[in-house]
Amino acid sequence: MDTPTPDSQRAALEALYAEMRPQSLYPLWEVLHALVTPQPGTAARAWRWDYASAREYLLRAGGMISAEQAERRVLILENPGLAGTSAITNSLYAGLQLILPGEVAPCHRHTQSALRFVMEGEGAHTAVDGERAVMRPFDLVLTPNWQWHDHGNDSASPMIWLDGLDIPTVRFYAASFAERMGGEHPATAAAGDTAARYGRNLRPFLGSAAARRPQAQPLFHYPYAEWRESLGLMARSEMPDTALGHALEFRNPADGGPVMPTISAHVRLLPSGFATRPRRATDGTVFVVVEGSGQALVDGVAHSLAPRDLLVVPSWAELVLEAGSELVLFAYSDRAAQEKLGLFREA
Repeated sequence: MDTPTPDSQRAALEALYAEMRPQSLYPLWEVLHALVTPQPGTAARAWRWDYASAREYLLRAGGMISAEQAERRVLILENPGLAGTSAITNSLYAGLQLILPGEVAPCHRHTQSALRFVMEGEGAHTAVDGERAVMRPFDLVLTPNWQWHDHGNDSASPMIWLDGLDIPTVRFYAASFAERMGGEHPATAAAGDTAARYGRNLRPFLGSAAARRPQAQPLFHYPYAEWRESLGLMARSEMPDTALGHALEFRNPADGGPVMPTISAHVRLLPSGFATRPRRATDGTVFVVVEGSGQALVDGVAHSLAPRDLLVVPSWAELVLEAGSELVLFAYSDRAAQEKLGLFREA
């Protein structure tokens, strides 16, 4: 039997592939290198959004469409490498939401887990299952999976926050559900009630009427005044980590783990003049500059950092953070989901 030439072998294989294709059968050996890669690969790009520019567009939109009409008046921060996906990383969504004085963003709930990080304004609220969290700059407020939530602004100024959701993750699993109540949820507890019951290393007795929050995820409001004080105390008492600076992760008091099943969130403080060593991690991360200035080097490309700017760092990109003045950052990522799946890795 004659040994086939490379050309004849290829022709025979292509004929076989063409015959299999109508049966939805395909050869793994042709695509294995792209499916099982030696290291992470993503089309997502590092990108910085200037907050002042985004704010101007958002306020202009506020003069054209109401929160009620839009249901959620939000500008999506779409990664330029993931065009058409409404995603900031492969697994996460980000958007800037505006609520004007007197407005209500109507009550709904959905499968997606969400966090709100307040960018500006004071006195508006997010209500979760009927309990209000009064929002102040740089507070973190959660609206966990399938819990009713609405937003309202009783103050005299616009309120803007960053929405972070796991929309792409839920879309990947084709597991999205949503329900709409409309208007505002009837009040079920005074503002701050949950923090008093669950936020001081205490909880009501399980099974009692006082245990009204979901057992697996009771807290939903993490005020800036509290996390900033803790971060400052840490910075004054020890040397910064070479890769992270001073860093604290927001935790779920029920199990000590991340604040939501699919999303982790943390804050960092870098002393003035401090630069981190290069670090890579598999969780694509969204950063917000809370205080100070500096720059981020992402795979060697510099991105300036000023108050309220937003930066996305893709999976496995090399990150170096340099603080010009004392730099405080908020960040969220899909590390929570990756750790559950045994995927998270850093170097």
